[in-house]
Amino acid sequence: MRIPATLNMLLLCAAGVASTAFLVVASHAASMWVMLAAALAFSFTANTLFSLMHESVHGLLLPDPRWNRWLGRIAAAFFPTSLTLQKAFHLTHHRNNRSPQERFDYIEPGDIAWAKRIQWYGILTGMYWVVTQLGLLVYLVAPVFLRIPILRRATSRFARQSSSGAYLEVFDQVDGRVARAELLASFAFQVLLFLALDLSLAGWAVCYAAFAVHWSGLQYADHAFSPLNAQDGAWNLRANVISRSLFLNYHHHLAHHRHPNTPWLYLGRYVDPAEPQPSFLGIWLRMWRGPRRLPMPPA
Repeated sequence: MRIPATLNMLLLCAAGVASTAFLVVASHAASMWVMLAAALAFSFTANTLFSLMHESVHGLLLPDPRWNRWLGRIAAAFFPTSLTLQKAFHLTHHRNNRSPQERFDYIEPGDIAWAKRIQWYGILTGMYWVVTQLGLLVYLVAPVFLRIPILRRATSRFARQSSSGAYLEVFDQVDGRVARAELLASFAFQVLLFLALDLSLAGWAVCYAAFAVHWSGLQYADHAFSPLNAQDGAWNLRANVISRSLFLNYHHHLAHHRHPNTPWLYLGRYVDPAEPQPSFLGIWLRMWRGPRRLPMPPA
């Protein structure tokens, strides 16, 4: 299907300007309520930028590969991350989806239960985003710490159940020079925003905290308690039209996993009304009950 290139570029500009404006409002707000309102709005527009980066990862942001990559890097700067790393991480997720390495919603025999619960509630509270940022910083300044055996070793229970082994291998597989250059550019962009717009640390932190909770929750709500199958292990979640529009149909996640080369604009065509479509809110609330014991297959 034809990539909506013009629409994607307009959305990138609009979401970038809006996200920047909300950072300014939050940093210079006269009251806490204005700051919180700006942060809530930022959590939506920043997710639009993430969704556009997701399109770039799949080569669906722009038809020209070079422009697809460069505009994806602009979207990645707001996260902030490296587009090269994000692509490798995301394609790893597609391969490992609902495998024992990505069943964060289930406690399996041999799992370290307390570690799985910490990871689970870290997803729900936005700490998942914080951990990604810490990991990227360590990759830049002290990558040796990403080679700790407990995080990598094939026999490590923690590496298996947290998926750290699979994802840390990504750092070894990508072009390190490109990935580090993209990371440095993204972090420099964040510093530039601070200096040019006189942002406050409190305003920035509140905005990114709201984004982290919103982004992180959706990243697993669209998989939680779904079938244990790499292609079918996701949901087409029901959500209000505003959220679905601003997230660029990211809630149609089962359709995306089945048709990963379909631009976001057309994913609705692959949503089967006869299949379960739980609500995002319903799944998210169920997630707060914690990870479950892995159901035993029928005898």
